[in-house]
Formats: sequence, C-alpha cells, structure tokens
Amino acid sequence: MTEFGFARLHHVQLDVPKGSEETCRAFWSGVLGLAELPKPPVLAARGGCWFGGGGVEVHLGVVGEHQASPKAHPGFLMTGLDDLAARLAEHGHPVTWDDNFPGYRRFHSADPFGNRLEFLEPDPSA
Repeated sequence: MTEFGFARLHHVQLDVPKGSEETCRAFWSGVLGLAELPKPPVLAARGGCWFGGGGVEVHLGVVGEHQASPKAHPGFLMTGLDDLAARLAEHGHPVTWDDNFPGYRRFHSADPFGNRLEFLEPDPSA
C-alpha cells in the first residue's frame, strides 16, 4: 500500500462577485498587508486575484451569484492578534471575539463580501 502525507495547505479559495478585484486589493493588500500574486494567464482571464505572505495564500475566484457561507471559513494562525483586530475595526470590518477554542485567542471578521474569516493565535496563559 502506498503511504502519503500532507505537507501543508497550499491555498484557500474564497468566492467573490464579478468585477470586485479592486475591492479585493483594497482589503487583502491594503488592510491585511498581503502581496498580490501573479495568476497564470489562463486563470487570470477568468477574473479574481490571488494574495499571499507569511506562509498564507488566498485565491479569490469570481462567481456569477456570490453568496457568503455563514459557517465555512479559513482560519489564519497569527501573531499580533490585538493589532490586527484594531486595524480591521479601524477599516470598518467588525471583530467578534470568541473564547471557545481552548489554547487560543481568536476572533472572527469578514471580507467586504461577507466571507467569514477566523484569526487566532496561541494563548500564552493556556
């Protein structure tokens, strides 16, 4: 039997509405500080955009009828969680703290299209 193992998550893809690339850039680069990554030409023709940095890669794919999921979300392991929460709040993105994950401090927020995002860091007091 062949054995296999996961190395790491390469990327997460979130749906965004058609024509929203500038709004994506303003949030993912402008607010969160991720760099825009080049898309292969065949994929670039479909719209959307990719961002990455610090071992994280997010692909934003255009869909005809965008509807954010109420539960599905990426979970980003962070440093400087309080600073990030303040930055998101300063830019009008609600931050909802949640202490239901033992060993971590975490909160949820959303991108401009309502895609749920989770940010967490190890709790030093745990």
